[in-house]
Amino acid sequence: MVSILTRIFDLVAPRTCSCCGNRLSPTEEYICVNCLLDFPRTNFQFDPYENSMAHMFRGKFPVERCGAFFYYSKKENSVHAIHDFKYHHMPALAVLMGRMVAHEYATTAFFDGIDGIVPVPLSKASMLRRGYNQCYHLAVGIQEVTGLPILRKVVGRRRFRGSQTKRSSEERWENVKDVFYLKEATQAAHRHLLLIDDVVTTGATLCACAQAILPAGDVRFSILTIGMVRPS
Repeated sequence: MVSILTRIFDLVAPRTCSCCGNRLSPTEEYICVNCLLDFPRTNFQFDPYENSMAHMFRGKFPVERCGAFFYYSKKENSVHAIHDFKYHHMPALAVLMGRMVAHEYATTAFFDGIDGIVPVPLSKASMLRRGYNQCYHLAVGIQEVTGLPILRKVVGRRRFRGSQTKRSSEERWENVKDVFYLKEATQAAHRHLLLIDDVVTTGATLCACAQAILPAGDVRFSILTIGMVRPS
């Protein structure tokens, strides 16, 4: 049931879809149903061990299941939702998208045996500038569906060397080299951790994050993101 107050607010200040810009109905939140249905889904939840993301990380660290909500492309309307929660101060949209991907992946055994969620951290400078870590808010949405604990003290980030967005593949790997560090090994040791990031391009950030955690001992990883650049 949509409250009368919500309907009045929608008349006074109509809300619009983050993806297409069209007006939302009173029952829609941030993203309209049409855009949600049009997301170019990866469907990795049906084959989390043998998909293009799993192949990207295999051999670099102990990775089990890998998933992404949809393929990230500048040609798709879905990219606007990621830009909104990442750059336009809309953490509530990140929570919503975390719930969305968790609901779809919870229909399979993707979350079975996972001990906790580790969102990729931001540097202190980035946190001060942005005001929030979008990966943490994605993790909050996933936690609301799965009940898994969010482990925020496992890994930290020393510094920010600039955005990965416009860098080449080699530059991306060099840019995140040694930027992460293990904070509390006891939260990671002998556990299966779910790493959360917003978008995967080359996998450099997630690899660097996982490799920083490995010295805790006997750590396994699964990965879940909102977007993934489609392999060429």
